[in-house]
Amino acid sequence: MLRPRPTATREQLNLDGLWRFSLDYAGGPLDGTLEAAVPASYNDLFTDPAIRDHVGWVWYQRTVRVPRGWAGERVFVRVDAATHRGRVYVDDIAVAEHAGGYTPFEADVTDLVRAGEEFRLTIGVNNELTEVTIPPGTVTMGQDGRPRQSYQHDFYNYAGLHRSVWLHSVPEVHITDVTVVTALDGTVSYEVATSADAEVRVRVLDDTGAQVAVGENGVAKIDDPIWWRPGAGYLYTLVAEIDGRDVYEQPFGVRTVEVRGAEFLINGEPFYFTGFGKHEDTPVRGKGHDDAYLVHDFQLMNWIGANSFRTSHYPYAEEVLDFADRHGIVVIDETAAVGLNLAIVSGLTGAPPRPTFSPETFGDETRAAHARAVTELIARDKNHPSVVMWSLANEPASNEDGAREYFQPLVELARTLDPTRPLTYSVVMFATFQNDKIADLFDVLSINRYYGWYVAAGDLAAAEQYLEGDLRGWVATFGKPVMMSEYGADTMPGLHAVWDTPWTEEYQAAYLAMNHRVFDRIDEFVGEHVWNFADFQTSHGIHRVDGNRKGVFTRDRRPKAAAQELRRRWRGLDGGKPSR
Repeated sequence: MLRPRPTATREQLNLDGLWRFSLDYAGGPLDGTLEAAVPASYNDLFTDPAIRDHVGWVWYQRTVRVPRGWAGERVFVRVDAATHRGRVYVDDIAVAEHAGGYTPFEADVTDLVRAGEEFRLTIGVNNELTEVTIPPGTVTMGQDGRPRQSYQHDFYNYAGLHRSVWLHSVPEVHITDVTVVTALDGTVSYEVATSADAEVRVRVLDDTGAQVAVGENGVAKIDDPIWWRPGAGYLYTLVAEIDGRDVYEQPFGVRTVEVRGAEFLINGEPFYFTGFGKHEDTPVRGKGHDDAYLVHDFQLMNWIGANSFRTSHYPYAEEVLDFADRHGIVVIDETAAVGLNLAIVSGLTGAPPRPTFSPETFGDETRAAHARAVTELIARDKNHPSVVMWSLANEPASNEDGAREYFQPLVELARTLDPTRPLTYSVVMFATFQNDKIADLFDVLSINRYYGWYVAAGDLAAAEQYLEGDLRGWVATFGKPVMMSEYGADTMPGLHAVWDTPWTEEYQAAYLAMNHRVFDRIDEFVGEHVWNFADFQTSHGIHRVDGNRKGVFTRDRRPKAAAQELRRRWRGLDGGKPSR
């Protein structure tokens, strides 16, 4: 599904703003006076706890006037994200339904609307998570007769229309998909799909709009190409045209990605990841996309010296990846498969352990939902040069029986859909180099470890020994590049001590420094992503104080002391690997 872009043959009407909002819908206009912002989570907008804690469908509605110049065009409604399931109605006619809260879907409404006239657009959003959704969860009925949602991931289950909603037009015969793959010599291989048989012409423009190549038989060649590099996001544009009837413009960068031995290579040169796991999480908006926070977050990453981030634990808004493309920030793009680990549930709740992968828990139906998530992620983000690796899951129970049978088909699917990018997953603490059952299927080993926090809290000397032994075991066993995809310590801003006292700002800085000493002693180590960029909201729990406090920045983006520690380290590395 192509992202809507303005061209000479295509137009878009952005539908962001205030929509009527209700927990109930029986067709027709919504009752009540509530209004909700789009894009935004609805949970924190209102003071009524019945809305914040609601489990099930909510409804958004507004009237839309189709531009009068769209007569004779195909007209689509596109929803960039409805978390976690969406339904779309034109007047009272259902036109689309989609499962998966972080990837787009659309409906062709041409036969239901008229140019120059209004229609009523209603979108339902359901936040329920079950054992056959990605991410998974469980809905139970409380003693008061109201449904209760539980889930395995440690961030708040924000819901709503988190990204933009669009009305857009395309010609009757139009381009439906574009795929671009590049080589460093300037060879641009492309595929263009169309809604009907049509001759497609392709040309390539540089960043000034000058034509630098013409396509023929699926290949164009740029002479003396300027490479897309980390820190220097040079972009070309592939222009595809159907006999003057349709034009689509696809930005791309000339770059390659490769894993060779224990090195991660971008454009044939070793790359060392510095940065964060992040979250789409801000006060009031929740997971709603916000361009102001987008700009400020990237400014903070530049200030601190970060060159990359992981889209933990779901695909981020497309605007985020566009920004990363333009500014040369490297991205590990992750599916929403977080929580595929019932051992964590047992550890937190004391419930009897259950196997994670089984017909009664996460089986074929769950894997099918996971496969759809992988497919939609790659289809959406395949042309972003900033995306250098796909992460198929965060902290799955990769040490349990059934893990290999669950993941091997997903790995094969991802490699078929995109053979150009390496694959990874983030390894949970319970999975070790001795018992992990899937590490050999992947290209890069991304390790989540919290020695000095969840293990050996307050004893950084012991934590250092544990961490080094653990990482060296992964290197020796698998011979693959190893990076840290999560390491961090909860920190309350303003809490200080002269000792190694957990929760203080000094302890967070000392904890990070301990990890860095270990990283620098391991030749096969290729990167460090601190958990987390900023504090973020979680579900209720006595082990959290107003959310997860592992951020290097507060939730409103103020630096903790550890930010200065990271800035000294990362700006000193200047994008290279630490010297020993």
